[in-house]
Amino acid sequence: MPKFTTYDGTELAYRILGEGEPLVCLAGGPMRDADYLGDLGGLAAHRALVVLDTRGTGASAEPADPGTYRCDRQVGDVEALRAHLDLERIDLLGHSAAGTLATLYAAAHPERIRSLVLVTPAGRAVGVDTTDEEWDKAVEVFADRPWYPEARAALATIGPDTPLPRVLEIIGPFSYGRWDAAAQEHAAARRMRWDAVSAYHGDGACDPESTRRALTALTAPVLILAGEYDAGPTPAKAAEAASHFPGAELVVLPGAGHFPWVDDADAFVRPVAAFLDPEVRTVTVDGVRLAYRVRGSEEAPPVVLVHGRGENSTTWSRVAKELAADHRVYAVDLRGHGLSDRPGHYGFDVFRDELGGFLKALGLTGATVVAHSMGAAAAFLLAQREPDLIGRLVLEEPPAFVPLDPPRPVAERPSGPLGFDWEIVLATDAQLNAPDPAWREELPAIKAPTLVLTGGPASHVPQEHLSRLAERIPDARLVGIEAGHLVHTDRPEEFLTAVREFGL
Repeated sequence: MPKFTTYDGTELAYRILGEGEPLVCLAGGPMRDADYLGDLGGLAAHRALVVLDTRGTGASAEPADPGTYRCDRQVGDVEALRAHLDLERIDLLGHSAAGTLATLYAAAHPERIRSLVLVTPAGRAVGVDTTDEEWDKAVEVFADRPWYPEARAALATIGPDTPLPRVLEIIGPFSYGRWDAAAQEHAAARRMRWDAVSAYHGDGACDPESTRRALTALTAPVLILAGEYDAGPTPAKAAEAASHFPGAELVVLPGAGHFPWVDDADAFVRPVAAFLDPEVRTVTVDGVRLAYRVRGSEEAPPVVLVHGRGENSTTWSRVAKELAADHRVYAVDLRGHGLSDRPGHYGFDVFRDELGGFLKALGLTGATVVAHSMGAAAAFLLAQREPDLIGRLVLEEPPAFVPLDPPRPVAERPSGPLGFDWEIVLATDAQLNAPDPAWREELPAIKAPTLVLTGGPASHVPQEHLSRLAERIPDARLVGIEAGHLVHTDRPEEFLTAVREFGL
């Protein structure tokens, strides 16, 4: 395990999980061994997690002066780690009590922060705290859980002489969105530097007024994540804390408690990975947080790329790079895909409305839309409903909404993790079996010049259906490329040639 020497001569340890750009991670507790963070639900697949063992915990040495357990005196440890890693600026994540430490570091060294992620953070640094009465009221959200009466009765036994380990054991069920086996195992593995817990937030550790004033100099983006069921901080308290950071973004994770990566790893990783990726931005459409990637000059004409079922914006990497030479390219992750939210409500009509909301939210009326398969269906349904919203339309292998004969049976979810919500398959297959007849009948309403790209006999889409679809769109041309269903990935040069000849 790598080590370094901090400002007062104490030797501190850290571990690195994953590869890529480093993300410095600070454990909460306070003074809890950092191994409870694990790989933060798989976030190590996106970034190299540099997980610091707080002084006196894990493999880090005990300091000569116990007074340095106070969180403001650990700011120097974070700065020493940054210097040791030889980083001009750092991406910094702090969980729970370490939200205080991360905030104090950002206030003291705003120029050293590239981005800041605070996960269910303590807000003491900015003067936002949760009283015992507020916490007791907030945990009533669990009143319908079978374990609640017994756990609530245990809360009443806590008194001033109750040992801290017992207190944390009692409040354990209230710290997770689900008190299941995974949560219980995570809670049972708690290891803390008990004699240093009270020192962490000791007298003089925080000066909220000074910290709030110092944070006005912070120009780095800030993401604050709250759990819907977390009692400390509640989403409302997290929002209050977020108000003290310039331009902070607040994300409330549905169904999550104080350890959101334990409750739902994917739901936790998606917004954090999107936030940390400099190529990814987010926009909220009808309450759903959509991730998208942007390339090209802001002054160039816009092109919006829309992926097919089970794919995401990265499927367009080659095409986006080429088009960005003379276009502003937006590649979106539709709901349920990639780094966007998974709200559980899907369908071609839903994707249609979402694409329209995306265009309007970003001021992209009149943009060219290039779309594949399911995304292409959403695009032409939108062009029917709002003909003036899309300037030009490229449809790669769209479904023609001819009822499937025989109909598709209910698909069985494959084993293992998926990069999309399987409910999308069930919802869209049902619509392909019995599509709304209006989706075919209203094709003549499309005003945008349209290019329909077909993949030839290797595609599972009946090519004669695509020919008839193109015939019904008033200003459409049909181009075939012998590539199968994935023209833009399997024959990118021919795809780009066809698109360029169409006028892009």
